[in-house]
Amino acid sequence: MSEAPVSLNLFGGFPRRQRSKRGVNCRNMTSSQNSDFHEDQKTKNSATQPRLPARRRARVRKKGKRKQKDEETSDPEVVHRSLGRERSKRKVNCNNGITPHPLQQKLDTDTFECYLENLWASFSEERRNSFAYLDCLWFTLYMKEASKAKVLNWIKKKHIFSKKYVFVPIVRWCHWSLLIFCHLGESLQSKSGTPCMLLLDSLQMANPGRLEPGIRKFVLDIYKAEERPEIKEQISRIPLKVPKVPQQRNADECGNFVLYYIHLFVESAPENFNIFEGYPYFMKEDWFTPEGIQCFCKKLDMYCQ
Repeated sequence: MSEAPVSLNLFGGFPRRQRSKRGVNCRNMTSSQNSDFHEDQKTKNSATQPRLPARRRARVRKKGKRKQKDEETSDPEVVHRSLGRERSKRKVNCNNGITPHPLQQKLDTDTFECYLENLWASFSEERRNSFAYLDCLWFTLYMKEASKAKVLNWIKKKHIFSKKYVFVPIVRWCHWSLLIFCHLGESLQSKSGTPCMLLLDSLQMANPGRLEPGIRKFVLDIYKAEERPEIKEQISRIPLKVPKVPQQRNADECGNFVLYYIHLFVESAPENFNIFEGYPYFMKEDWFTPEGIQCFCKKLDMYCQ
């Protein structure tokens, strides 16, 4: 006797079994069981789901290639955020999606900015009036031709030539360093408040001098965007000093050191910075101790809680 023919589902190949109404509680699984469960589900889904139409498959492949290209061209240390927006005046809570443990891992740009905003809020209004800081992504974005004009426009709105000191956190090649503009609004012939730049780097062996060509071009474009009267030859003579400051002890501390440099510089910066008299001031190899930066990092966590 011949067997009854099997009835096929035209859209799914074979009839699907009825879905269980009992949910799977992934929280009660071990990590290995959970992993096995998801792998199982992927295998089952790929076997039972109908193939996508050719046009849709092409769109999916194109989207995947675009995503891969974006990942390849972006800086590995940069987390892209919405820039140029008005900064919130409320205290930032680093617990919202950010792991607030600077002593345990290298800071990404979101975590760094969170700590810096709260650190800045801890300074007196009088000190803040003499200082300014740029977003930690702006220098990196300036180095990309597509976003250069936007960055210069954002900087123009910060009125940095009216400030005595401007902090420019730099993250390049997965490493944090700190550029400080001193008295850029002063005449280049001034002897009291000397226009100059400081580059503080907690990893001198990484050759901070390799940043100089980019910094020089950055500063020149800032002067041009502000339509300042100084000519290119004068701007190119602004000194860039690299003082010998305390060095990091492992590969992950560079972001913490930059924040501590900012904290101590705001506290101790002279009224008029002069590279002819007094330099390097407090910025020496014994500027602070390992215990000092450790206590500072613990306070940072308190700022963001």
